[in-house]
Amino acid sequence: MNEEQIKQMLSDDYDQARELTFGSMVRDFYNKKMKTVVIIVWTFALVFIAGAVICAIKFTQTTDTKLLIMYATLFLVCAHWVDLMKIFAWQMIHRNNLKREIKRLEIRIAELSQTIQDK
Repeated sequence: MNEEQIKQMLSDDYDQARELTFGSMVRDFYNKKMKTVVIIVWTFALVFIAGAVICAIKFTQTTDTKLLIMYATLFLVCAHWVDLMKIFAWQMIHRNNLKREIKRLEIRIAELSQTIQDK
């Protein structure tokens, strides 16, 4: 098998495997294997959203400058933690996709080595 045939086999199979859309990534995240991660992400996100809402309410109700600064800072910290939860979930989605791509490459390498050994 020459180099051109190998490239053709890899490109044909790899392009079909790249059917990766946003919807498929979301479905992969909300499956049974990721149940604990989803629960952790949503729990922390809801806690920090609640904290941000409470800080925003307290911010509008207070007149002391120290408390205004504290509630504004706490609001920003809670908002950043919500962002971190989103980033963590996004990284978990990409981790699963990367694992899948590595498995596909391992299968292709095994197939190629088998065909080389057969010849």
